[in-house]
Amino acid sequence: MMSLLKDLWLFMKERKKYWLVPVIIAILIFGLLVVFGGSSAVAPFIYTLF
Repeated sequence: MMSLLKDLWLFMKERKKYWLVPVIIAILIFGLLVVFGGSSAVAPFIYTLF
């Protein structure tokens, strides 16, 4: 997992694609909401956000 993140960071740094950082962060946050929303006691609170 760390090598994937390192490769992604090096790609963005080399190609000057810094605009990808907010997109990746948004995708990670959404993924965490899906994981926690499906299998925890926090699910009713997450569903009220949408």
